[in-house]
Amino acid sequence: MTSKNKVKVSKLTEFHQLKLLTKDTPYDTRYISDPDVNRPALQLAGFFDCFDQGRVQVIGTVEHMYLQQLDKKERLERLEKFFSYTEIPCVVVSKIVKEVTDILMIAQKYNVPVFQTGLGASQIMAEIIRWLNVELGPNISIHGVLVDIYGEGILITGDSGVGKSETALELVRRGHRLVADDAVEIKRVSGTTLVGTAPEVLRHFIEVRGIGIVNIKELFGIEAVKQTKEISLVIQLETWDKDKQYDRLGLENEYTEILGLQVVTHRIPIRPGRNLAIICETAAVNYRQKLMGYNAAEELNKRVMDNLQKNMRENKI
Repeated sequence: MTSKNKVKVSKLTEFHQLKLLTKDTPYDTRYISDPDVNRPALQLAGFFDCFDQGRVQVIGTVEHMYLQQLDKKERLERLEKFFSYTEIPCVVVSKIVKEVTDILMIAQKYNVPVFQTGLGASQIMAEIIRWLNVELGPNISIHGVLVDIYGEGILITGDSGVGKSETALELVRRGHRLVADDAVEIKRVSGTTLVGTAPEVLRHFIEVRGIGIVNIKELFGIEAVKQTKEISLVIQLETWDKDKQYDRLGLENEYTEILGLQVVTHRIPIRPGRNLAIICETAAVNYRQKLMGYNAAEELNKRVMDNLQKNMRENKI
């Protein structure tokens, strides 16, 4: 099932190495739940309609210069109004902002933590938004295996016992990298991107029926594992059904919906003698070829149609 996340302000400050300016303001229990960031220029000018106080607020050169042009009384009134919105998780001032005495005085009054960054306002906004999109993205846990094959994140799914872990083990032996086995935690980090990882307790472990639990990192080395990977393709393993029709040309894509995004999917029927690792490798390379503009199925179809038209012309003659 999906969930809406929140992240501690303390985690944000640690990751981005922000310096706390309001020394006496606790922030261990403050959380961020909105991945967007706000520059409060309009709010400091007195316009608070549609003000989303749940976002991280970034004060840069423009906001600072505007405040400095106001007389002290008006400046304090504007800051008082701004910081009275106590749901603000934190305020970050850019490296260029030097005079922050008034900001800190009012912020401490309302217990809103203020931090300073070593980056410019636009830079820190971009970094915070990117980071928050990953931390706060909707997530889901899927039963399957995620492997990095030739740089493509391949999510292998299927019923329990169909051979997902054994396929992943063979792929690791062939030089590819394991991301997750059994449970894959997937986050939607943008409007087009899904990223998968393993639960921390299961990371680097794989279960092989008849052998037991294997630590891939210890057995094959650090180069055989990867922490996270963007999901490019889903391969669904299923037991062969002689009465079922399987795609033999690949002219039309099948898709699996994950967190609202459509991911290209191949259904691979399992029969004795099929080398699933090679099939997965071929699927990964074929997927990359299609991204680069070459589609083997369309090329074959074009050749067949051209040949048919040629034969028709010759028969008319």
